[in-house]
Amino acid sequence: MNPVRPNGPLQGEAVLKQETPLPMYPIQLQGTAAAGGQQHTIVLLSEPPRDHIIWSLCCFFYSNPFCLGLAALIFSIKSRDRKIVGDLDGARHYGSTARCLNIAATIIVCITAVIGIVVLAVFASQLSFRLHNGK
Repeated sequence: MNPVRPNGPLQGEAVLKQETPLPMYPIQLQGTAAAGGQQHTIVLLSEPPRDHIIWSLCCFFYSNPFCLGLAALIFSIKSRDRKIVGDLDGARHYGSTARCLNIAATIIVCITAVIGIVVLAVFASQLSFRLHNGK
């Protein structure tokens, strides 16, 4: 028994340290067992939060309806900053907001493009009809 740390390893025992992969962030859960009072650490690896910066840049430069692309880009940068600082929950929140803004901007642009194509097709057919009938 270790007199300094009663729940720690004995002096003769080797303690193995587990390396975590670089792209993963460890989450540690600690608890004590009922028999023996040994403390166990469980390391769960979670995926790092996504900031959607590339999608935000595309929405900002190519299709910025109602300035949603700019707002998405700002939230993406905030998400990346929170991830670098180590605030993963804040990074997930900002990343989720950026994703929602990007989705809204993409849907608005797609609907506008479809409406524009339909209007051009109708206009072209009306023009063609008038040219053939001589009116």
